[in-house]
Amino acid sequence: MNPQQFELVIGWLYPTLMSTYGDRGNVITIERRAQWRGYNVKVVSLDQNSTADDIKSVDVIVGGGAQDRQQEIVMRDLQGVKAEAMREKLENGTPGVFTCGSPQLLGHYYEPGLGKRIEGLGILDLVSVHPGDNTKRCIGNLVIEVTASRLAQELREMTGTTPYLVGFENHGGRTKLGKVEALGKVIYGLGNNGEDGTEGAFYQNAIATYSHGPLLPKNPFVADWLIQTALRLKYQQPVTLSLLEDSLATKGREAIFKRLKVNLPTPALQN
Repeated sequence: MNPQQFELVIGWLYPTLMSTYGDRGNVITIERRAQWRGYNVKVVSLDQNSTADDIKSVDVIVGGGAQDRQQEIVMRDLQGVKAEAMREKLENGTPGVFTCGSPQLLGHYYEPGLGKRIEGLGILDLVSVHPGDNTKRCIGNLVIEVTASRLAQELREMTGTTPYLVGFENHGGRTKLGKVEALGKVIYGLGNNGEDGTEGAFYQNAIATYSHGPLLPKNPFVADWLIQTALRLKYQQPVTLSLLEDSLATKGREAIFKRLKVNLPTPALQN
């Protein structure tokens, strides 16, 4: 397979409104890791000027965090045919990574500490509620073991080891899952709500998580999974990515685990 014959189209959700925590790094990571392997890459901004056809044209979707006011603006725009296009993409298996505020948009609703409830798209069976200004935010480093069954299996096949994700969380909202599968279980940090030990959600091929800062540079094997899954779905043929030199990312992960005193099996430190 000649990579130059394939194109990966990345859809970036509302980049000017939903990039509070540097989550553009997720877009850059997917873009660069695909380009380093010889694939053609196009980044499309999915914002107020976009149409439903623009949403339908992308192969992988990236959504970041936002303040409550920005989330309201986004949800006023992401309605009607655009909302239906987003539902269709995710229901049909288009992969994506949604961090911080964007998973709340994919859920049933988000109740801010002040103001009205913000209705979501209802794609993910979850709700998020901010308990109020007198409640401490969930802030700090985050380590999770991926437990979403199919994703965990596919990441193990790619890496040869149990997948652990490292990131940073900073959220006031508490998320409770319904029937949707959790992305993983908390090893260090607070996760969805600081109570039930869950973190994030996984549905079809959509990864939702409070882990940002951004997520993918610290866990490049997840970016590879997104690229591989997107290309397999788009071209309906087997795709196996060539290996990249990731020793710097591996050393960074090892340093974080050591600093947090998180004892994982040695193979788990490898990408």
